[in-house]
Amino acid sequence: MEFALEDQFSILNLVHEASWVVKVVMLLLLAASLVSWFIIAKKRRLIVRARSQADAFENEFWSGGDLSRLYQGLERKAGKSQGMAGIFEAGFREFSRIASRKDIQTEKLVESSRRAMRVAQTREVDRLEQSLATLATIGSTSPYVGLFGTVWGIMDAFIQLGNSTQTATLELVAPGIAEALIATAMGLFAAIPAVIFYNRYADQVNRIENRFDNFVEEFSTILERHSHSPRLGQ
Repeated sequence: MEFALEDQFSILNLVHEASWVVKVVMLLLLAASLVSWFIIAKKRRLIVRARSQADAFENEFWSGGDLSRLYQGLERKAGKSQGMAGIFEAGFREFSRIASRKDIQTEKLVESSRRAMRVAQTREVDRLEQSLATLATIGSTSPYVGLFGTVWGIMDAFIQLGNSTQTATLELVAPGIAEALIATAMGLFAAIPAVIFYNRYADQVNRIENRFDNFVEEFSTILERHSHSPRLGQ
């Protein structure tokens, strides 16, 4: 009798015996969990790479070398520059283009370069924030989807109990309630990692964005200081 009850209340058996609505809810939550972990792994690699690229570029930028050579080196590299290097490249390109004009005011020259860097920065931040909204959606909606499955399963269990000619006992209603509660557990299983990593990655992206902001202002100061120099160095 004990082994029969254990088999009856095993997770796989409860999932198998659940109503089709609860099964659909479970499948949706399983898919949401898989998508969530895929985004978590992908976003981790992206943010680690972005921080590493920013560290490497800042070391090179503040090494005291000729910024014209740094810009030319970035242009010669295969592929489009990303992160802080991409922001620098956009600003330097605009500075070089505008500086060739005669009687250009320093304020307009620097402001034009700053705008180009801000556009590049926005693109970089959008790239880093991509899929974070999906994580937030999974984290906020999964518990409610699981709760819907639970409510539906319990409702279905009591409807079957009401239509039964047997005496109402806990043993009779327990399997249906247990099946329904699995949906809530799966909703929490999908939501908790999504919420944790969304908050973690949103904070890390915000820190990287602050580094971009600081770099734009520092480079703008350098551009203003050297706006009349034939060669741009530090």
